[in-house]
Amino acid sequence: MTTLRNFLTGPSVFPILDAPWTPLFLIVIFLLHPLLGVLATLGAVVLFGLAVANDLSGRRALERAGTASRAALGHAEAAMRNADAILAMGVLPNLVRRWRRANAEMLDFLASASHRSAALGALSKFIRMALQIGILGSGAWLVLTGHLTAGGMIAASILLGRALAPVDQAINSWKSAVAARQAYRRVAAQLDALPPRAEAMPLPAPRGLLTIEHLSYAHPGAGEALLRGINLRLEPGESLGLIGPTAAGKTTLARLIVGNLRPQTGHVRLDGAEVCQWDPADRGPYIGYLPQDVELFQASVRDNIARLGPAGAEAVVAAARLAQVHDMILRLPQAYETPIGDGGIALSGGQRQRIALARAVFGPPRLVVLDEPNANLDQEGEAALLAALAGLKAAGATTVVIAHRPSVLRHVDKILVLRPGQAPAFGQREEVLRQVTGPTERPIAAHLQRTGEDEDVHSRRA
Repeated sequence: MTTLRNFLTGPSVFPILDAPWTPLFLIVIFLLHPLLGVLATLGAVVLFGLAVANDLSGRRALERAGTASRAALGHAEAAMRNADAILAMGVLPNLVRRWRRANAEMLDFLASASHRSAALGALSKFIRMALQIGILGSGAWLVLTGHLTAGGMIAASILLGRALAPVDQAINSWKSAVAARQAYRRVAAQLDALPPRAEAMPLPAPRGLLTIEHLSYAHPGAGEALLRGINLRLEPGESLGLIGPTAAGKTTLARLIVGNLRPQTGHVRLDGAEVCQWDPADRGPYIGYLPQDVELFQASVRDNIARLGPAGAEAVVAAARLAQVHDMILRLPQAYETPIGDGGIALSGGQRQRIALARAVFGPPRLVVLDEPNANLDQEGEAALLAALAGLKAAGATTVVIAHRPSVLRHVDKILVLRPGQAPAFGQREEVLRQVTGPTERPIAAHLQRTGEDEDVHSRRA
């Protein structure tokens, strides 16, 4: 969009605006004298042919240069995101070598396109100057023979310059035009890939009834469906634990539940309304989402918890207390006004995850989806997470938790077991744990049983 905007608001767009005047100028030259009109028209045709040749010869090189430039930029952005791992494992020389390879490829294609464009630009300028001289010479001969006045000769020369200027400018600014055309195609392709969202009437606040009916989903280009025939129902205030092996579709199901993905078949409804068709700005306050890869905004802790909105201090503190992070935030250098930095770089992984949990429960929402919320937490953080889950249940929020640590699953009401392409078990927690017999779930059931026995012992001691 930036490339397209710079083209439309810069001098490169002037040839497009001046081009409709070229035929009018040529017609006026014809009216002055047919010989001058023929000469001017032939010159315009030759220059237009050079512009087409410039496009055909440099288009592919510029497109490949743009692709290589985006690849080089991607390597640089990856280096910024993974700086710690790159430095620790000595990956920097290899990464720099890959960046240099992509950057050199971009420079080679760009130099090739620039050389061709410069050569054709010089040739077009030579032809235009030759035409200018030819018009003046022909006009002088017509003046001497009495077929044209001196004023007509000067007028024809001026009109020819104005008629050929757009073509000459287009050749010089062709690189910007090609880049703008590529940018427009990429933006158009991105918009075409997103289905239009029809305007809908704002819906009332949901109670938290989550229903999934015959849900199936396959990633674009995938041969088989990752999720197939999933059905479940969660009453307001109920909690669900999602378990299963890696790549079973747990994160994909979470994104379908919060409306970030559109089901290919089936429905995901919140209080009867299709979540993916609900306007995000309207449904957002009622949904909390903690993704697997935690990303915080480059703002203060308060702004992150408030989702960058103008929330009052009471609401922010209430969300922090619900997520059990109020005391941790007070220990930061500037408490709630502590700047986080790009991606939360000033915080540890556990601190980022706990602040993101406070952001998820801000509102408070009626549906909360947590994707591995204890992945970076220590014992204290996990205890705070369990307390937050209990607080959400007491507040009547429907909660979906994806977890590999069994301690979290002991505090859910229902469990859904996912495997690639199927959901073999769903129901009450104790019932599902009795049903599952696979190697992935046996340790979970055994651990939950041991955890329950340990809690009973602690209760008796208390």
